[in-house]
Amino acid sequence: MEHLKFLKANCQNCYKCLRECPVKAISIIDHQARIISENCILCGNCVAVCHQNAKCVSSEKEKILNLIKTHQVVATIAPSFVSSFKTDFKTFKKGLLALGFSDAFETAIAAKLVTEKYDEYLKTARPKNLITSCCPSINRLICQYHQPAMKYLAPFDSPMVAHGKMIKKEMPNSKVIFIGPCISKKREAEESAVIDGVLTFENLLEFFKENSIDLSSPSYLSSSRTKEEEKVAAARFYPIPRGIIKSFTEKIDEYEYVAIDGIDRCQKVLENIENIENMFIEMSACEYACINGPCSLIPSGECIMSTEKVRKYANANKSDSPSKNSSQQFDIVSKHNLVGVNLEIPSERKITEILSTFGKFKPEDQLNCGVCGYPSCREKAIAIYNGHAESSMCLPYMRDRAESISVDIIDTTPNGIISVDEDLKILDINKSGKDIFGISENPQGHFLVEYINPTEFVLALASETSMPWKKIHIEKTNKYVEMTIRYLPSQKILYSIMRDITENEQYHKTLLTVKEETLLACDEVIKKQMRVVQEIASLLGETAAETKVALVKLKGTIETK
Repeated sequence: MEHLKFLKANCQNCYKCLRECPVKAISIIDHQARIISENCILCGNCVAVCHQNAKCVSSEKEKILNLIKTHQVVATIAPSFVSSFKTDFKTFKKGLLALGFSDAFETAIAAKLVTEKYDEYLKTARPKNLITSCCPSINRLICQYHQPAMKYLAPFDSPMVAHGKMIKKEMPNSKVIFIGPCISKKREAEESAVIDGVLTFENLLEFFKENSIDLSSPSYLSSSRTKEEEKVAAARFYPIPRGIIKSFTEKIDEYEYVAIDGIDRCQKVLENIENIENMFIEMSACEYACINGPCSLIPSGECIMSTEKVRKYANANKSDSPSKNSSQQFDIVSKHNLVGVNLEIPSERKITEILSTFGKFKPEDQLNCGVCGYPSCREKAIAIYNGHAESSMCLPYMRDRAESISVDIIDTTPNGIISVDEDLKILDINKSGKDIFGISENPQGHFLVEYINPTEFVLALASETSMPWKKIHIEKTNKYVEMTIRYLPSQKILYSIMRDITENEQYHKTLLTVKEETLLACDEVIKKQMRVVQEIASLLGETAAETKVALVKLKGTIETK
């Protein structure tokens, strides 16, 4: 089952999720982030840092609703419920019963058992170090990325799995649902065979709202505690920093008990684990431990106050006398298995070849700036080889490339380009622009009026609008240009693109002159032809008259004879 995914429509190519992912289990393909499920430890860091809400945590609400309709469903509740729902367990349980759960218990019941197992193991096995196995994200981190530390990982179930075993033993036909703030519990539940589903606190809050269940209602409130609650009071410290350590009744002098929270700090310890000796190490993937889980309900910045709520709740019924040891009642031994990493390391030649595709030809080109999300250019090249990244993710390279292309286009284009600030001081101008204005020196910082009539620029600035294409005559160079002026209010600058149309204007003038001369020549020809016609007509008229006279005379002569 896919427990965590990205919503395609919202991804903005900011790479923040990749930067925050401690194991780089995120691929960026076609500008879209995707979870590499087999490499993901489900720590939820990407959920916390995504401001586009592009991450989606799977919901098992429908599945659990169906189970409630057909089975006896028992809930095991993570002790961090106190910080997210701000109520006691009796109130919380009544809310769950109203939803249709058959029963509900605190996971702290099993947490007490896990603590007893840790204590017993330290006393009998005397390991060099012992790392707690309560956090499934840490367990996965060790088994997949820090395998040399596996021998120090406590060989016991987490409280959730241990509690599932306890409930299934007492109620064999029941379905067990874990409720907590953690995403990685979903995968741990699938692998456990005793937990039938997981509801996050966010899911549960939706359930409560949909069913109009208000945990602050006076009918739910109670100041009394059951004997069971008193029995597990110390284990309620589990979700806060040093909470597991606090749950010990006594500590072994030979061991140092330390708590590490946050993936980065945990990884540093794991990288140096062989240099550490005689330490019981409480590890939590989340900063401030479980109360700050990725699906908790506490507002940002309230971890300290939430820690205090849990501490007060746990202390309220904490007994000074040791509780009866129950570690022999259930077998919670767990074997942690190696997990492979889906990552192939290419040859040095191939890495060098890939590095060159995003401008890293020499070692000094490798800035290792981390903007793309990877700590080094080399690691990014390896990700590209495995199909998890793209060359275009290198922002310095893409910026340099874009700038070089832009500069080359601006420098070589036949169009003049000029930009000015709101005081009409020249910010930049290309060679074609200088030629159009007849400028030989560097005009940057000079007022535009020193070179041309700035009327069009003044009008555009005054109206804060762009000027469409317009024909302008530059008197100094006797050039004609088609000019458009664009105003950028966000940057408070004007820029103009100018097309030199002087040759066109000269051609049109020459063509007009030719037309005028042709018209004059035509007029002369027409006039001359008319004169010729008139002369021919005149001559024809005289000849016809003379012929007539001669013929009349000839006719008369013939008749008299």
